[in-house]
Amino acid sequence: MIETDIIIIGAGPGGMELCGLALKQNRRVVIIERDHIGGTCLNRGCIPTKALCKSAEVVDTVRESSVFGVNLSGISLAYADAARRKDEVVASLREGAEAAMKGALIVRGEAKFKDAQTVEVNGECYTAPMIVIATGSEPSMLAIPGAELCMTSDSFLQIDKLPDDVCIIGGGVIGLEFACILKSFDVNVTVIEYCPEILPNFDKEIGKRLKSLLSRKGIKIITSAAVKAVNPGFEVEYESKGKLQSIHTSCVLMAVGRRSVIPEGAESIGIKVGRKGIEVDSAFSTTVPGIYAIGDVNGRLMLAHAASAQASVLMGEKVNLEVVPAAAFTSPECSMVGLTEEQCKDAGINFRTSKSLFRANGKAVAMGETDGFVKMIIDSDSDKIIGCHIIGPHAADLIQESALCIASGLRADALSSTIHAHPTLTEVVASAVK
Repeated sequence: MIETDIIIIGAGPGGMELCGLALKQNRRVVIIERDHIGGTCLNRGCIPTKALCKSAEVVDTVRESSVFGVNLSGISLAYADAARRKDEVVASLREGAEAAMKGALIVRGEAKFKDAQTVEVNGECYTAPMIVIATGSEPSMLAIPGAELCMTSDSFLQIDKLPDDVCIIGGGVIGLEFACILKSFDVNVTVIEYCPEILPNFDKEIGKRLKSLLSRKGIKIITSAAVKAVNPGFEVEYESKGKLQSIHTSCVLMAVGRRSVIPEGAESIGIKVGRKGIEVDSAFSTTVPGIYAIGDVNGRLMLAHAASAQASVLMGEKVNLEVVPAAAFTSPECSMVGLTEEQCKDAGINFRTSKSLFRANGKAVAMGETDGFVKMIIDSDSDKIIGCHIIGPHAADLIQESALCIASGLRADALSSTIHAHPTLTEVVASAVK
């Protein structure tokens, strides 16, 4: 039996952040990981997909190089090289992540709860007064015939040769990021989404605009469609407008969200697991005293930076968990923070919206990236910014200024009266509230 101060199950964004903070507080830490350090984000999610997004961006830029005065006779695509670079990026960051946890006892293997203070790994038991579950999530699968024929985002990232065509089930962030990457590498892509709009968690206007732009790129998008089966030969059956239809493809990628990974023995010792994941209170305590759950496993907000923020709060740091920006690294990018227009209407909030277009921005025109807009949502009674939604170049970076305004409860004039450098894309954000 090995005794310690804190046992962390899972070395993803939440677990790593928690480990670092605990070490700074001079606590003894045991962190258990069954796979690679870094979790889904570093190994099978955020980082590898962003590396491929960059490769896709380079492909698109080279194709349009003549517009910028660079004339090329032709290009050849080498996805295997892009996949190799992706793996090198992940390996490099993984080494840094392991180095950052120096001082903790890193245990490799599957954790199993023995009791409320004891965890077993590979036959060895570890005990601590505080145990934190940070086991993250894994891809969900629809309960339909032929689901086993589909690839997930995890398995798709392992291939180094692309099929000629792909059907993606799911028009959320994961599915659309893959759609954009694949299209840049000349793969024919069809996306089937159950909801009326793609990016269903974003403001509807963002989803509608992105659908239009992706369709223009040649990505076929079918919305309000329920996939019923995937038949041998990769025939995808779906119901749309009351009719059963089908498409044939070379590969099916299922991207319908993620589900929490629950450690073995958790429920048997009294930890309550709900539909979304392990149930926790505002302090991230589970139903068993001394055991906590942060990140994807509690199902509150499946974002890497949300997991890190929850870890910080658990260790006594002051973090505003109410304002969490989100981004989709599509082409163009999309981002959001605060309330959507639909949420404001449902809540009966007296609000107004204002919008600024990238095509009116000098930097965007010079970059040749003029598609998109910034949409601000402002409380009409207090004049405070309560939502911001962006589709356009560097949307994921531009959202942070609005996140700060919302978290600080600032009025719209605080943003509009602040001088923004020219020419920059940030001027589009400022213009949206003028």
